[in-house]
Amino acid sequence: MPDPLSAEDRKLITLARATRARTGAAEGAAVRDADGRTYAAATVALPSLQVSALGVCVAMAVASGARGLEAAVVLTEAGAVADADLAALRDLAGPGVTVHLGDPRGTVGATSST
Repeated sequence: MPDPLSAEDRKLITLARATRARTGAAEGAAVRDADGRTYAAATVALPSLQVSALGVCVAMAVASGARGLEAAVVLTEAGAVADADLAALRDLAGPGVTVHLGDPRGTVGATSST
């Protein structure tokens, strides 16, 4: 059976896994913008600031001037991508963004689209 993940999506998995492992955060995420640039982040869990890993990625893309996203990866113990994170993806990129959900080791268990 052929691998459904592109080489570019595998790169996102590697970035998300490395970021999560380096920080010890609950989640790691990575996105690829419409120009092919990648952004990787981990969950921010400070007493005065809580942002999901995907939320940080979207914020980084927006702050860098991205006009759209092609794909996203979230590596987490959670069973689903948070609705607020999917809404942020749609706010920036509209419908049709591929979203891969995987475990902390980088094994993708589900793929969906915004």
